[in-house]
Amino acid sequence: MATNGKLRYTTPGLETADAERVVALLQDRLNATTDLHLTLKHVHWNVVGPHFISVHEMIDPQVDAVRGFSDAIAERIATLGGSPVGTPGALVEQRSWDEYSIGRATTQEHLGALDVVYQGVITSYRDAIQELDDLDLVTQDMLIAHTDALELFHWFIRAHLEDKGGSLSTSGATSEAEAANAAQQDATEAATA
Repeated sequence: MATNGKLRYTTPGLETADAERVVALLQDRLNATTDLHLTLKHVHWNVVGPHFISVHEMIDPQVDAVRGFSDAIAERIATLGGSPVGTPGALVEQRSWDEYSIGRATTQEHLGALDVVYQGVITSYRDAIQELDDLDLVTQDMLIAHTDALELFHWFIRAHLEDKGGSLSTSGATSEAEAANAAQQDATEAATA
């Protein structure tokens, strides 16, 4: 964005005030996708346990796709006349969520924590999509496509957390640590049953 958060220009057919709000929504999505692809890579590096290779290999395509979302979002911000901010300091300053809290841990712990992470990212995407309904359908379409992929990735994560009856081991968890513990406990109980 230009000085004062005002755009000097925007795309034809979009009011400046609407474009400024769209840019703000997109910057929040840029922060979320940048954080998510770094978090996913962190999980890729730190996951251990009997299902290591399947989870390790499942995560990398998600990293690549989400990194691509970041690029598309940044380019859309620029298209609308804004200036995408992708610096680490700005991300940390502007984000409304906590740092990913799990280090070296089992596949189930990371998958449990990622269930909570994906819930937050997808919910915030859906909120932005709803608001964009009255602002910019082109940007909304892009975020809908991202959400479709994010929901698929979330399903991949949840498939590892679901029992044969369809219940998630992380059901009701509200934090990464709580979800990680629940997923690990469920896996331990299943292994000893």
